This record gives sequence, structure tokens and C-alpha cells, in this order.
Amino acid sequence: MKIAVLNPGGRDPEQAFTAFAGAPDDGVHAPVNFHAFAACSGGSFQKRSSSIAADQKSVLLLLRPDLKGTFKVLEELKSRGKTVAVTWKETGSHQIAQQLNGAANVEWFRKICAAAFGAIATTPESLPLYRAAGAAKCEYIPTPYPTESAPWDFSIPVSSRRGVFIGTREWDIPSRNHVAALMTASTFRQPVTVFNCDGRTGRRKLEALGIEHLEIIENRLPYSQYLRKLAQHRIVWQLDASCVPGQVAGDAALCRVPCIGGNGAIDREVFPALAGHGRSIPDLMDAAAQLLADSAAYELAVESAASLATQRIAFPVIHEQLTRFFSDPAR
Repeated sequence: MKIAVLNPGGRDPEQAFTAFAGAPDDGVHAPVNFHAFAACSGGSFQKRSSSIAADQKSVLLLLRPDLKGTFKVLEELKSRGKTVAVTWKETGSHQIAQQLNGAANVEWFRKICAAAFGAIATTPESLPLYRAAGAAKCEYIPTPYPTESAPWDFSIPVSSRRGVFIGTREWDIPSRNHVAALMTASTFRQPVTVFNCDGRTGRRKLEALGIEHLEIIENRLPYSQYLRKLAQHRIVWQLDASCVPGQVAGDAALCRVPCIGGNGAIDREVFPALAGHGRSIPDLMDAAAQLLADSAAYELAVESAASLATQRIAFPVIHEQLTRFFSDPAR
């Protein structure tokens, strides 16, 4: 079953994933995040409903702030015989709350959920919301990552890994806990790498923290370069409590690097013993310190994560879940 992912009016170019994950190519969007739902099925990512082929019946419609317009797209797709599931494009708890901060959007969200075939929750926290809004069928399905694909294995030998990679970047979203992640990372007495996407203002904030051996990477890198940089580190450290799908943890899974401290969906799927969900910051710091110092514990964490990624978020696993979801009648 090929899935068409539709992001109405989005900026990303339309893209067919005939080779599924394929090989890394920075000239096109990587098969991650919502593009991965299309890629794991050999489907397509679209921004216009008219681009969806007649024989492509299963559609995952991304919900954006313009819910009234999204409802019209949903009705149009249904009139063409499509089976349409919906999901929020921005799925962090703070993002969903912001998008539903208004009576009109709440009403349109309820109409969309009631009219759709069902809803796919990419986080456990969003699942009850779709149900409460009247979705006939709901299922939690984490975003897939091509962890089973050799071209997407960005790991390097453990002996070549050094230091701490900070997974967060956003200063102004309290639930990201970016400052706390940086300050606590400085206590590990390891080199720390962080991205600065805020120019001079961001650099001043980073310099004010007084972290020794801090590498600051200015602006974003192409995805494959970003993964190669991440893979050079011994751990990924974050304290993100935003209940997001977990892209940072997914990136870490592709690099076979333990990811510690986030409470995202993939953090919990692939790194359950290291995730921030239900753990205190001191407990997480102890776990990080052990992996930085204990080679046996580190090797075990790497092996466990690789095994869980294959079982829980790899393309064939999520494709099977999507096929079952779209094939079964709504409950």
C-alpha cells in the first residue's frame, strides 16, 4: 500500500519516493518526519490534492493552522474516493495547544476528526485528543526512520566518538529546556557541540554560559552533513519536555548514538532507559555520566537502541502498521 502524504499549501516540493528511503541526497528532502510516512510505503509527498494519483487511495492529511481550508481539502479528497487519515503537522504539546487556542479552530478540528476515516497520532499524548474530538479510528504510530537501510547507517567506530551533542536549539520555548541542557552538559567535563541558528544574539547567549570546550556550529547543515557531525559524538543530550515525535532521537538512531533526556515518542521507543519521560534531571545526568565513562555500558546501550529501532521504527515495521490501519474498517 502506497501512502500519499498531503501538506496543503506547504513549502516543501512534491516528491515521489519510488525507491523508498533510497540513498542520502541533500538535493531532495530526506525520508524523515512526515516525508517518511510516504517513503516507507514507496508513496509520495504532495502539497496539492490534485497531484495525488487516481490509484493512490490512502492519504495522510497534515493539519495546519488553517483548519477551515483543511476541512475543504478533506471533503474534496473524500469525494474522489480517497481514504483519508489526519494528523497534526506540528505535534508538540505546546504546538497543538497554540493551534487550538481559539473557538473556531476547536470547532473545525472536531469537524475534521469526525469526517476523516481516522487519525494517526505520532505521539502518545496526542492520541486521546483525536479520540475526544470524535475520530472514528485512532492509532499511535511513531514516525519511521530507515534504520534498516545500510545507506542510512551513519555510525562510526565507538573509538572515534568524543563529547556531547546538544539536541535542542530553541531558546524561547520553555518546554525545550535548552539552557538547562547546556548548563548541565557543562558538568560532564566533555567537549560540547551546539548549533546556533540565532546569529549574534544566540552566540552571546552561548558565550554567557561560560562553557569550556564549546564548539558552536553556525546555522543549519544539509541533513547528511548534520548526521555525520552528530555521529562523531559519544552521546546526544537534551532535556526537551515538549512531547514531540522525536526527530532528534530518530537522528541519533541513524547514527547509533545514545540519546539521553528527551521525552519524545522516538526517545521512548528506541531509548526507553535513557528517555526523560518519568525521570528526574539528576537521574538523567547520572545515566549520561555512566555512558561517557563506562565502555561496557555504552556498548550495551548502542546495541539495545539498534535492536529496538529495528523492531519499532524501521520502515518495514511502520509500513505494516500503516497498511493495517488503512485496510481495517473504522472502529
